[in-house]
Amino acid sequence: MPRPDAARLSSAQRDLLLALAGLGLLMLWDSSGLDLVLLRQVGDADGFAWRTHWLTAGLLHQGGRWLSVALFVLTVAITLRPFGPWRCVTLRERLWGLGITIVCLVLIPLLKRHSLTSCPWELQEFGGVAHYVSHWRFGVGDGGPGHCFPSGHASGAFSFLALAVMLRTRRPAVARALLIALCGLGIVFGLAQMMRGAHYLSHTLYTAWLCASLTSLSWQALQQPASRARPLTHRRPAD
Repeated sequence: MPRPDAARLSSAQRDLLLALAGLGLLMLWDSSGLDLVLLRQVGDADGFAWRTHWLTAGLLHQGGRWLSVALFVLTVAITLRPFGPWRCVTLRERLWGLGITIVCLVLIPLLKRHSLTSCPWELQEFGGVAHYVSHWRFGVGDGGPGHCFPSGHASGAFSFLALAVMLRTRRPAVARALLIALCGLGIVFGLAQMMRGAHYLSHTLYTAWLCASLTSLSWQALQQPASRARPLTHRRPAD
Protein backbone atom coordinates (compact mmCIF):
# COMPACT_ATOMS: atom_id res chain seq x y z
CA MET A 1 0.00 0.00 0.00
CA PRO A 2 1.25 3.54 -0.77
CA ARG A 3 2.24 5.69 2.14
CA PRO A 4 -0.34 8.36 3.17
CA ASP A 5 2.08 11.16 2.20
CA ALA A 6 2.43 9.72 -1.31
CA ALA A 7 -1.34 9.35 -1.64
CA ARG A 8 -1.86 12.96 -0.61
CA LEU A 9 0.75 14.16 -3.09
CA SER A 10 -0.96 12.22 -5.86
CA SER A 11 -4.32 13.71 -4.94
CA ALA A 12 -2.84 17.22 -4.90
CA GLN A 13 -1.24 16.72 -8.30
CA ARG A 14 -4.53 15.43 -9.70
CA ASP A 15 -6.43 18.46 -8.44
CA LEU A 16 -3.83 20.81 -9.90
CA LEU A 17 -3.98 19.06 -13.28
CA LEU A 18 -7.77 19.23 -13.24
CA ALA A 19 -7.62 22.96 -12.51
CA LEU A 20 -5.19 23.54 -15.40
CA ALA A 21 -7.25 21.36 -17.75
CA GLY A 22 -10.40 23.25 -16.77
CA LEU A 23 -8.73 26.57 -17.57
CA GLY A 24 -7.65 25.24 -20.94
CA LEU A 25 -11.19 24.14 -21.77
CA LEU A 26 -12.54 27.54 -20.75
CA MET A 27 -10.10 29.25 -23.11
CA LEU A 28 -11.22 26.94 -25.93
CA TRP A 29 -14.86 27.73 -25.17
CA ASP A 30 -14.15 31.45 -25.21
CA SER A 31 -12.45 31.21 -28.61
CA SER A 32 -15.26 29.08 -30.08
CA GLY A 33 -17.86 31.86 -30.16
CA LEU A 34 -20.46 29.55 -28.61
CA ASP A 35 -21.37 32.17 -26.02
CA LEU A 36 -23.06 34.30 -28.67
CA VAL A 37 -24.51 31.29 -30.48
CA LEU A 38 -26.39 30.25 -27.34
CA LEU A 39 -27.56 33.77 -26.55
CA ARG A 40 -29.04 34.17 -30.03
CA GLN A 41 -31.32 31.23 -29.26
CA VAL A 42 -32.98 33.12 -26.40
CA GLY A 43 -32.55 36.78 -27.40
CA ASP A 44 -33.03 39.08 -30.40
CA ALA A 45 -33.04 42.78 -31.27
CA ASP A 46 -35.94 43.29 -28.86
CA GLY A 47 -33.97 41.84 -25.95
CA PHE A 48 -34.62 38.73 -23.91
CA ALA A 49 -38.12 37.42 -23.30
CA TRP A 50 -37.00 35.59 -20.16
CA ARG A 51 -35.46 38.71 -18.57
CA THR A 52 -38.41 39.41 -16.26
CA HIS A 53 -40.13 36.01 -16.33
CA TRP A 54 -41.31 34.75 -12.94
CA LEU A 55 -39.30 31.53 -13.29
CA THR A 56 -35.92 33.04 -14.18
CA ALA A 57 -36.14 36.46 -12.53
CA GLY A 58 -38.31 35.42 -9.60
CA LEU A 59 -37.81 31.82 -8.53
CA LEU A 60 -34.28 31.18 -9.81
CA HIS A 61 -32.81 34.65 -9.32
CA GLN A 62 -34.43 36.14 -6.24
CA GLY A 63 -35.25 32.74 -4.75
CA GLY A 64 -31.71 31.58 -5.47
CA ARG A 65 -30.35 34.43 -3.36
CA TRP A 66 -32.33 33.23 -0.36
CA LEU A 67 -31.10 29.69 -0.91
CA SER A 68 -27.52 31.00 -0.91
CA VAL A 69 -28.17 32.73 2.40
CA ALA A 70 -29.46 29.44 3.78
CA LEU A 71 -26.31 27.65 2.60
CA PHE A 72 -24.14 30.25 4.31
CA VAL A 73 -26.09 29.86 7.55
CA LEU A 74 -25.56 26.10 7.26
CA THR A 75 -21.81 26.61 6.77
CA VAL A 76 -21.58 28.83 9.85
CA ALA A 77 -23.71 26.41 11.88
CA ILE A 78 -21.57 23.35 11.16
CA THR A 79 -18.44 25.40 11.88
CA LEU A 80 -19.69 26.29 15.35
CA ARG A 81 -21.53 23.06 16.16
CA PRO A 82 -21.19 20.26 13.61
CA PHE A 83 -24.08 17.90 12.99
CA GLY A 84 -24.99 15.15 10.56
CA PRO A 85 -22.14 13.98 8.31
CA TRP A 86 -19.97 16.94 9.37
CA ARG A 87 -19.58 15.57 12.92
CA CYS A 88 -16.50 13.71 11.69
CA VAL A 89 -14.82 16.90 10.44
CA THR A 90 -12.21 18.55 12.65
CA LEU A 91 -12.54 22.14 13.85
CA ARG A 92 -9.50 23.12 11.76
CA GLU A 93 -11.15 21.77 8.63
CA ARG A 94 -14.48 23.40 9.45
CA LEU A 95 -12.78 26.76 9.94
CA TRP A 96 -11.07 26.26 6.59
CA GLY A 97 -14.48 25.52 5.03
CA LEU A 98 -15.98 28.72 6.37
CA GLY A 99 -12.91 30.73 5.37
CA ILE A 100 -12.69 29.51 1.76
CA THR A 101 -16.45 29.95 1.34
CA ILE A 102 -16.15 33.59 2.39
CA VAL A 103 -13.17 34.05 0.04
CA CYS A 104 -15.24 32.76 -2.89
CA LEU A 105 -18.26 34.85 -1.95
CA VAL A 106 -16.11 37.99 -1.79
CA LEU A 107 -13.79 37.30 -4.72
CA ILE A 108 -16.44 36.93 -7.46
CA PRO A 109 -18.19 40.27 -6.75
CA LEU A 110 -14.77 41.93 -6.43
CA LEU A 111 -13.77 40.69 -9.88
CA LYS A 112 -17.10 41.87 -11.26
CA ARG A 113 -16.60 45.34 -9.82
CA HIS A 114 -13.38 45.76 -11.81
CA SER A 115 -14.54 43.96 -14.96
CA LEU A 116 -14.92 45.84 -18.27
CA THR A 117 -17.23 43.14 -19.67
CA SER A 118 -20.87 44.17 -19.98
CA CYS A 119 -23.89 41.91 -19.65
CA PRO A 120 -25.25 40.39 -22.89
CA TRP A 121 -28.41 42.48 -22.71
CA GLU A 122 -26.14 45.51 -23.22
CA LEU A 123 -24.98 44.26 -26.65
CA GLN A 124 -26.13 46.16 -29.75
CA GLU A 125 -27.65 43.07 -31.36
CA PHE A 126 -29.90 42.67 -28.32
CA GLY A 127 -30.98 46.31 -28.16
CA GLY A 128 -28.06 47.75 -26.18
CA VAL A 129 -24.99 49.83 -27.00
CA ALA A 130 -22.03 47.49 -26.36
CA HIS A 131 -20.16 45.20 -28.73
CA TYR A 132 -18.77 41.77 -27.90
CA VAL A 133 -15.20 41.67 -26.58
CA SER A 134 -13.42 38.51 -25.44
CA HIS A 135 -12.79 38.17 -21.70
CA TRP A 136 -9.11 37.69 -22.46
CA ARG A 137 -8.65 41.13 -24.01
CA PHE A 138 -7.67 42.66 -20.71
CA GLY A 139 -8.10 46.43 -20.47
CA VAL A 140 -10.32 46.62 -23.58
CA GLY A 141 -13.82 47.97 -22.96
CA ASP A 142 -16.87 46.95 -24.99
CA GLY A 143 -18.63 50.31 -24.97
CA GLY A 144 -21.08 49.29 -22.26
CA PRO A 145 -21.23 49.76 -18.49
CA GLY A 146 -19.17 46.62 -17.73
CA HIS A 147 -19.13 45.02 -14.27
CA CYS A 148 -20.64 41.73 -15.44
CA PHE A 149 -17.87 39.10 -15.32
CA PRO A 150 -17.84 36.48 -13.84
CA SER A 151 -21.28 35.32 -12.69
CA GLY A 152 -22.11 36.43 -9.17
CA HIS A 153 -25.39 34.54 -9.03
CA ALA A 154 -23.76 31.20 -9.85
CA SER A 155 -21.28 31.81 -7.04
CA GLY A 156 -24.25 31.46 -4.69
CA ALA A 157 -23.92 27.72 -5.28
CA PHE A 158 -20.28 27.16 -6.31
CA SER A 159 -18.91 29.08 -3.31
CA PHE A 160 -20.18 26.33 -1.02
CA LEU A 161 -18.22 23.43 -2.53
CA ALA A 162 -16.30 23.22 0.75
CA LEU A 163 -19.40 21.61 2.29
CA ALA A 164 -18.67 18.60 0.06
CA VAL A 165 -14.88 18.75 0.05
CA MET A 166 -14.74 18.56 3.86
CA LEU A 167 -16.31 15.09 3.58
CA ARG A 168 -14.12 13.99 0.70
CA THR A 169 -12.12 11.35 2.55
CA ARG A 170 -14.37 10.50 5.50
CA ARG A 171 -17.81 10.34 3.83
CA PRO A 172 -17.09 10.05 0.09
CA ALA A 173 -20.63 9.01 -0.90
CA VAL A 174 -22.16 11.99 0.88
CA ALA A 175 -19.45 14.26 -0.55
CA ARG A 176 -20.26 13.14 -4.10
CA ALA A 177 -23.97 13.69 -3.58
CA LEU A 178 -23.38 17.20 -2.22
CA LEU A 179 -20.95 17.98 -5.03
CA ILE A 180 -23.48 16.93 -7.67
CA ALA A 181 -26.25 18.92 -5.98
CA LEU A 182 -24.18 22.11 -5.66
CA CYS A 183 -22.82 21.89 -9.20
CA GLY A 184 -26.30 21.20 -10.55
CA LEU A 185 -27.67 24.18 -8.65
CA GLY A 186 -24.91 26.43 -9.95
CA ILE A 187 -25.55 25.33 -13.54
CA VAL A 188 -29.29 25.98 -13.16
CA PHE A 189 -28.55 29.45 -11.77
CA GLY A 190 -26.17 30.10 -14.65
CA LEU A 191 -28.59 28.92 -17.35
CA ALA A 192 -31.35 31.08 -15.87
CA GLN A 193 -29.09 34.14 -16.00
CA MET A 194 -28.08 33.34 -19.57
CA MET A 195 -31.73 33.08 -20.61
CA ARG A 196 -32.36 36.47 -19.00
CA GLY A 197 -29.43 37.96 -20.91
CA ALA A 198 -27.66 38.74 -17.65
CA HIS A 199 -24.59 36.57 -18.34
CA TYR A 200 -22.83 34.55 -20.98
CA LEU A 201 -22.61 30.86 -20.19
CA SER A 202 -18.84 31.28 -19.91
CA HIS A 203 -19.41 33.63 -16.96
CA THR A 204 -20.91 30.72 -15.05
CA LEU A 205 -18.15 28.35 -16.16
CA TYR A 206 -15.45 30.76 -14.99
CA THR A 207 -17.17 31.14 -11.62
CA ALA A 208 -17.35 27.37 -11.27
CA TRP A 209 -13.67 27.03 -12.19
CA LEU A 210 -12.52 29.74 -9.80
CA CYS A 211 -14.49 28.41 -6.84
CA ALA A 212 -13.61 24.77 -7.51
CA SER A 213 -9.91 25.47 -8.04
CA LEU A 214 -9.58 27.65 -4.95
CA THR A 215 -11.49 25.17 -2.82
CA SER A 216 -9.73 21.99 -3.96
CA LEU A 217 -6.19 23.40 -4.02
CA SER A 218 -6.51 25.13 -0.64
CA TRP A 219 -7.90 21.87 0.78
CA GLN A 220 -4.85 20.03 -0.48
CA ALA A 221 -2.60 22.63 1.14
CA LEU A 222 -4.49 22.19 4.40
CA GLN A 223 -3.93 18.44 4.32
CA GLN A 224 -0.18 18.66 3.94
CA PRO A 225 1.69 17.85 7.17
CA ALA A 226 3.16 20.78 9.04
CA SER A 227 6.59 19.25 8.61
CA ARG A 228 7.63 16.52 6.20
CA ALA A 229 10.68 15.59 8.17
CA ARG A 230 10.55 14.05 11.60
CA PRO A 231 13.35 14.89 14.04
CA LEU A 232 15.95 12.18 14.26
CA THR A 233 16.21 10.25 17.51
CA HIS A 234 19.75 10.44 18.78
CA ARG A 235 21.06 7.23 20.20
CA ARG A 236 23.86 6.91 22.66
CA PRO A 237 26.94 5.40 21.05
CA ALA A 238 27.68 1.85 22.03
CA ASP A 239 30.41 1.41 24.65
